[in-house]
Amino acid sequence: MNKKLLLWAITSALAGFLFGFDTVVISGAESKIQQLWSLSGSMHGLAISAALWGTVLGSLIGSIPAAKFGRKKTLVANGVLFVVGAIGSAIAWDVSSFFIFRFIGGIGIGVSTVAAPLFISEISPAGDRGKLTGLFQFNIVFGILMAFFSNYIIIHLAPEETAWRWMLGIQLLPALIYTVMCFSLPESPRWLIVNAKKDAEGRHVFSLINPKMSDAQLDELVQSVKESAASEDKSHQSKTKFFTKRLRYPILFAFLIATFNQLSGINIILYFAPRLLGLAGMEDPVAASIALGFTNLIATFIGIRLIDILGRKTLLIIGCVGYIVSLSVCTYAFFHYDELKVVSSAVDTASSADKLIKMDKGEVYFTAEDHEKAVADFNSAKQALTEATAPSKYTGTNVVFDGESIQEVHDIALNIKHEASGSLGNVSMTVLICMVVFIAAHAIGSGTIIWVFISEIFPNDQRAKGQSLGSFTHWIFAAGLTLVFPIAIAHFDAGYMFGFFCFMMILQLIWCLGMMPETKGRSLEEIAKALSSK
Repeated sequence: MNKKLLLWAITSALAGFLFGFDTVVISGAESKIQQLWSLSGSMHGLAISAALWGTVLGSLIGSIPAAKFGRKKTLVANGVLFVVGAIGSAIAWDVSSFFIFRFIGGIGIGVSTVAAPLFISEISPAGDRGKLTGLFQFNIVFGILMAFFSNYIIIHLAPEETAWRWMLGIQLLPALIYTVMCFSLPESPRWLIVNAKKDAEGRHVFSLINPKMSDAQLDELVQSVKESAASEDKSHQSKTKFFTKRLRYPILFAFLIATFNQLSGINIILYFAPRLLGLAGMEDPVAASIALGFTNLIATFIGIRLIDILGRKTLLIIGCVGYIVSLSVCTYAFFHYDELKVVSSAVDTASSADKLIKMDKGEVYFTAEDHEKAVADFNSAKQALTEATAPSKYTGTNVVFDGESIQEVHDIALNIKHEASGSLGNVSMTVLICMVVFIAAHAIGSGTIIWVFISEIFPNDQRAKGQSLGSFTHWIFAAGLTLVFPIAIAHFDAGYMFGFFCFMMILQLIWCLGMMPETKGRSLEEIAKALSSK
């Protein structure tokens, strides 16, 4: 492979590293931030979610600078957003400034999911486009792991009072490296030819990408891009409208693959892995969740290696089968083993008791409303644990609370959790294996292909808007599920959640088998022509 091309793809894909790093690094700082600025529960949630909502906005508007000013300038500006977000978050002087700078960094994440895959797909030869664009997803996963590792190191080295600032500020280093490296990138040859009308410059970039091409082949490539743009102009819609009959299939496919990507439950599994594994009776769920992280990284690498060999559609089919098998087993387990319900209730009771204990000791800031809600959650959790351990449902210790202190309730809940976990036997390991299979299925399938596929299916003049549509759909569903999950898990058995995600993956498999086109080995212009003529 052309070394220059590989370097350019890696440089652009570093936006994915910053995306993954920024998304997770906040996990190590959130509790200290709440204490520092005496935030209520709702204000704390708003501050921590600032980057997520910035991401939603960034993904929505990312196509505008990418189409108007070019892919390269957008990537450079994106790096500046990461730099400003990292510095500002680290030196934030109050919750308002923290929210603003996290929001700015979030915009950078959103824009990166538009501009980076777009740029890589447009500079890549058809035979290498999958693996090169897939580097973006690989860097996301790698960034997530590095964020956990970075937080771990900083917690042990930095003073407790300022550790959270170092956690957020350390992102400045990769952000600066990424921004500087972006200046070495060429502009997308397709953008130069279609948007900037600079055929000679576009041809020159194509010659750098394809050094073995003859002059005649380069001329033919430039002409194919121009002809594709000309045929799009003939519709009299391409420059002014996006939601047209001509683009109905690319729009539908981008929406569906982004929607199904989130409705697999992947972000719920990753963000709440310790809790979900705790519900399954795993005594050390944090260590188990680290295993999921390494599985994600390894499987993503495998997916990148296979995407240009087996194709996008085949990888997604493999992923769907893995999804359905693992989610089905988890659904069955959570519905048919009463011990899992006991563990779930015990975890909730211990957690709510621990929250009240910290409030009473003054270890966390809270309002009267926060305390009232915590008491209500505590009483509800106790009632649920009593019902779950009723003799008609559970053969172990039957819990009936009668005037115990909060600490005593906490200790009883932990004892019941250990008891029920021990009686689960191989069920806990089965759930862990299923989650590992789930992560691997996602990484090899939808996780690897989503950014590749969306960046391939739109014509040159509408590719930026199409990428923005797919990215925005991805992020709005991610935000919605993140908000809904804590409510759902508190009111419904986890089996319903796994069952819902399983059903969504069955629908995805049906769509994949019946409608999804294969884009492997085809030029962007060929793909656009085939989908636009349907």
